[in-house]
Amino acid sequence: MNDHSTAASADRKPPLVKSNVVFFIAINLLGFVAAPLYGWLVGFNTAAWVAFASIWILSGMSITAGYHRLWSHRTYKASRPLQAILALFGTFSLQNSILVWAARHRVHHRHVDEVDHDPHSIKSGFWHAHMGWMVRDWPTSKIDFDQVKDLQANPIVMFQHRYYWPAVWTLNLGVPVALGLMFGDILGMILLASAFRLAFSQHCTFFINSLAHTWGKRGYSDENTARDNGVIALLTWGEGYHNFHHAFQADYRNGLRWWQFDPGKWLIALSSWLGLAWDLRRTPRFKIQRARLQMQFRQLRERLESDDRVADESVLTWREALDREYHQFKDTVAQWQAVQADRVAAGADALRDRWRKTELRTRYKELEYRLKMQHRRLVTMQQAAFAV
Repeated sequence: MNDHSTAASADRKPPLVKSNVVFFIAINLLGFVAAPLYGWLVGFNTAAWVAFASIWILSGMSITAGYHRLWSHRTYKASRPLQAILALFGTFSLQNSILVWAARHRVHHRHVDEVDHDPHSIKSGFWHAHMGWMVRDWPTSKIDFDQVKDLQANPIVMFQHRYYWPAVWTLNLGVPVALGLMFGDILGMILLASAFRLAFSQHCTFFINSLAHTWGKRGYSDENTARDNGVIALLTWGEGYHNFHHAFQADYRNGLRWWQFDPGKWLIALSSWLGLAWDLRRTPRFKIQRARLQMQFRQLRERLESDDRVADESVLTWREALDREYHQFKDTVAQWQAVQADRVAAGADALRDRWRKTELRTRYKELEYRLKMQHRRLVTMQQAAFAV
């Protein structure tokens, strides 16, 4: 009897977090039902559209550049004025305080895909990763403030955490009401600039936990489910390049290429140019190339191993060529590690020598070029080996 009771309780889902359930039902009904109906039957004035667009952009950018890249991953340092602006507009997003957001996000990165630890593991299901983890009192959703001891020393972070809920009500209800009084449409302003904005922007953010772990390419690592997807990047202020981010989470960039949509990266770079941000962290180019090549080797080898023409002489030839390329790759990596060791051994004083710095930079560039050329050879090899 007791054994059956224990098994039954183990299968039972945690209780609902009623406040979250009520909020999500209300905001989605108001945002996706009431707001479109009001727009169709009554219409929104220009002021409501301007307020919606302004708050949507500023709050979204504050999440990606502030909550995520500044406070959660410490990919750069920011001045007090910039921190205050990011904290203020981040509060508009209603995604909890910086302290809570960062604590959970750091756990997600440390235990990504681990069902028993990751707050929104995609392996618990798409719905769970998207929203389900917030509507029930899952043990993995508990907040571990030991993860954010560094942020507890930040007065701006702690001020926002202490007064978070009064600020949420003031910004998401008080501001739209005030703007509605000014421009003659209180209800329209609330529905568009608050309800629809919140419902739409929150689902876009949730896509990072669900879609970005389901749909896209894994060009830098297959050790977790994170994927790069340019479409998701368009909806999330550049956060859709998720495979790169999980592989190099200390990098202030998510979109590595200049043409990839990553306004968070552009905002941080602009802030640096204006003197509002500094110490922007970038992953060495060699490490990025190395990770990409490792994935290329793995994918090409898997395709060759699963090729139907297993005994075909051409397949055996391609495997031998791939082995030769891999030995060259390992040799290049070993040389890079030797250069790194030389750099450390030289010490700070020696690196102030102009000739020494130039020598090391030249060696780095040569090794980076070798990996670049090897990447091109592997692409050509893949095209030739599997040409129909």
